Amino acid sequence: MSTTDGVATVVIDNPPVNALGADLRRDLMTALRDAEADASVQVIVLAAAGRTWPAGADIREFGQPPRDPWLPEVCSAVAACPKPVIVAMHGNALGGGLELALAAHVRLADPGTRLGLPEVTLGILPGAGGTQRLPRLIGARAALGMMTSGLPIPAERALELGLIDAVTEGEARLAAQRLAAAHIAGEASLPSAAERPDHRMDASDWLAAVTEARKGLGVSRLPAPPRIIDCVEAALLLPEEEGFAYERTAFEELVSTPEAAALRHAFLAERRAARHPELAATKPREIAEIGVIGGGLMGSGIATACLAAGYRVTMIERDDQALTAGLARVATNRDRAVAKGQLSVADRETEWSRMSGATAMSALAGADLVIEAAFEDEGVKTAIFAELDGVVKPGAVLATNTSYLDVNRIAAATSRPGDVIGLHFFSPAQVMKLLEVVVAERTSPDVTATAFALAKRLGKVAVRAGVCDGFIGNRVLTAYRTATDFLLEDGASPYQIDRAMVGWGFPLGPYQVLDMAGLDISWARRTRLAEHRDPSERYVAIGDRLCKLGRLGQKAGRGYYLYAEGARTGTEDPEVLEVIAAERTAKGIEPRRITEAEIQRRALAAMANEGARILEEKIAARPSDIDLVMLTGYGFPRWRGGPMQMADQVGLLELRDTLRDYAREEETFWRPAALWDELIKNGRKFADLNAD
Repeated sequence: MSTTDGVATVVIDNPPVNALGADLRRDLMTALRDAEADASVQVIVLAAAGRTWPAGADIREFGQPPRDPWLPEVCSAVAACPKPVIVAMHGNALGGGLELALAAHVRLADPGTRLGLPEVTLGILPGAGGTQRLPRLIGARAALGMMTSGLPIPAERALELGLIDAVTEGEARLAAQRLAAAHIAGEASLPSAAERPDHRMDASDWLAAVTEARKGLGVSRLPAPPRIIDCVEAALLLPEEEGFAYERTAFEELVSTPEAAALRHAFLAERRAARHPELAATKPREIAEIGVIGGGLMGSGIATACLAAGYRVTMIERDDQALTAGLARVATNRDRAVAKGQLSVADRETEWSRMSGATAMSALAGADLVIEAAFEDEGVKTAIFAELDGVVKPGAVLATNTSYLDVNRIAAATSRPGDVIGLHFFSPAQVMKLLEVVVAERTSPDVTATAFALAKRLGKVAVRAGVCDGFIGNRVLTAYRTATDFLLEDGASPYQIDRAMVGWGFPLGPYQVLDMAGLDISWARRTRLAEHRDPSERYVAIGDRLCKLGRLGQKAGRGYYLYAEGARTGTEDPEVLEVIAAERTAKGIEPRRITEAEIQRRALAAMANEGARILEEKIAARPSDIDLVMLTGYGFPRWRGGPMQMADQVGLLELRDTLRDYAREEETFWRPAALWDELIKNGRKFADLNAD
């Protein structure tokens, strides 16, 4: 704290994001008390060092015993301060950071500041007065919109709502100090609480907003949104202190729910995934020009993402017709961005000046990174990499976008395997957030660092994976589908299984997803692996039978479901049930009754067990990386945290014993990985393997 001419400036400095942890809260309380006790101080300015105003509480404290002073105490101290408190915000004022600002007398913000209360994304609600102060300041409808969506708003919108008092022309801290000095000199007055509009005066509008918000929730799968609405209603109906107490009780109830624990886990998993020793020890290579081989849906999506991130992009296709089609797909993607207001026409034209195409690999001679997005065939990909080896400049990174294939063998087609890496994009590549970074045996650390830097610039969530068939995500997905295929033969229908998994929280069931992706994709993989398959292992051929009947999914108008022309949603088809029944008869399987609970239990057990095998083989660095892949790329419900988090919640002993029971039916598939016993013996969970 520094004091000049009656203005005490308290600077929050807790890099990297000024999280409001216990030590910072204690120091802030001390500074406030010192400023209050100093007779020379007339106005207090709260500002922050570094790149941002406090961007929230310290999430690692959630679920832990409270450490004094709590953030609600700090906010109450600010609100009750007998001397005016002016906050000067910049960067992100989120969560507890915004709640701290709401308690102040005056709020200023730099242009570009974002303000929000994203606690709902962690399964909780603002617990330091946010549900009480915000609606009184800006009205129940606007406050509910911010809190139930969790989305931040720009400073300019915050000013329109009355959330802040000014968007400053220069640095907010200097503007706050000037305002404080002017107030002391009698040249400016600071708005008092009595002068601000109190939206509680219009009780009918307030209650109407609450009612609309409850109706808008529908059947909520999460406990936080309805409790936020309850708290906003309490802000109208209860005296102020009782409203704060009501909010605190609701916060404490939510923070202990399994949904909140899962969402916190997902939040931390995303940050943890970016931390690896090899990333800290080396710098990424410089990337300015990117080549993309292939202009199909995947290649054009990758090109679109790279173009939007500011790179120069050259697309390579086999002939002029294919190239024209590929470039047209990229243009269409960017036209859609313009139509949605995400991109201006002028920026689109500027982007397009960085896009080019060719039919000869020689056009990639100057590329810093080449991403191959050709057909999923090892022979095709190795031939491309052998050709690239003689074309692309030394030091360029060569990446393959493969879903399953051996990156080591692809790298061996070049004389520079250290430059080769797998970049497994998810379709549509310009939209999907996940990027599996597949590190081969001889991949150089700076190439891995380059892949992570690329992912960050593209706005992707990167997860490191080792080389195996399917890497992390597709291995877990394969186990999930294998378990549900067994259930198909044993007595369930694809429609029952889909309903069960959607009921559990997936946006689509496994057979809906197969239809959407195309049944021929997984059929091709099964065909590729057929010669290596152990004939003693159980194999379900229902998908193969459907493919042979031309039932390839939505694109064919029929797969597991039947699709009207142009329809994206299918209807149940008796012909599929006949194919399944014929398979059961051929194998002598008498169908049994299968419940929704059994479908869900077997699906989770299969995914968690495959995850344990992936950890044993060191394909994934930590359990939370597996969870992050499934959450970000495969529709696993975020509020369940991922298969490894769910295994911890169910209990490792219970789930291991369940696997043993299933192994009596099919030993090879269901046999528990050795890691289960190791963890159980030592009283540990999968979470204990996540290194923070």
